[in-house]
Amino acid sequence: MNGAPMRVVIADDQALVRAGFRMILAADGIDVVAEAENGAEAVEAVRRTSPDVVLMDIRMPEMDGIEATRRILAAAGPPRVIMLTTFDLDNYVYAALGLGASGFLLKDVTPEYLVAAVRIVRDGDALLAPSITRRLVERFTTPEPRDSPLHRDLAALTPREREVLTLVAQGLSNVEIAGRLFLSEATVKTHVARVLAKLGLRDRVQAVVVAFETRLVTPS
Repeated sequence: MNGAPMRVVIADDQALVRAGFRMILAADGIDVVAEAENGAEAVEAVRRTSPDVVLMDIRMPEMDGIEATRRILAAAGPPRVIMLTTFDLDNYVYAALGLGASGFLLKDVTPEYLVAAVRIVRDGDALLAPSITRRLVERFTTPEPRDSPLHRDLAALTPREREVLTLVAQGLSNVEIAGRLFLSEATVKTHVARVLAKLGLRDRVQAVVVAFETRLVTPS
């Protein structure tokens, strides 16, 4: 970016988790600007420090990570939020993705993956591989689209953009989509960017959620 250290807030009710994550990130030159032990503290910490990325535990006292994420992402110029969970198929993760979280991490993540994850998300990409996101969506998507937090009208998309969105939701990378549609990778990136812009989405994670919620793609 501009050479300044990345700024991170860690929100988790376990002091040992916070301390461990802080040590790992600091060792890679990432600045942990605040810690929070509940959602209310997390919201205040983000307001006070304007971080690039928030590591947000889902289950915390007083205010959980879902409500904290809702409040943080509703503000102007919000940071990226990565959800922390113990289980890789936690149904709360799906709710968080619908609110605009950029992905999730298991708490037993390796140090290398933790550092890579916050850097990937800070740079504007989605943390989850689409196939992992799809697994969450397939398990927890509801049968009533009207209840979906990200329900969108796909009429604004061109046929090609709908085709690209379908393949994104099926777990294909940009390179794989390019090969399937006989396009350049740069053209695929342009189509993905237009899909996100037209549907008002932050990243590929939300695009996968929308593809399932609008029934463009259905669970297999």
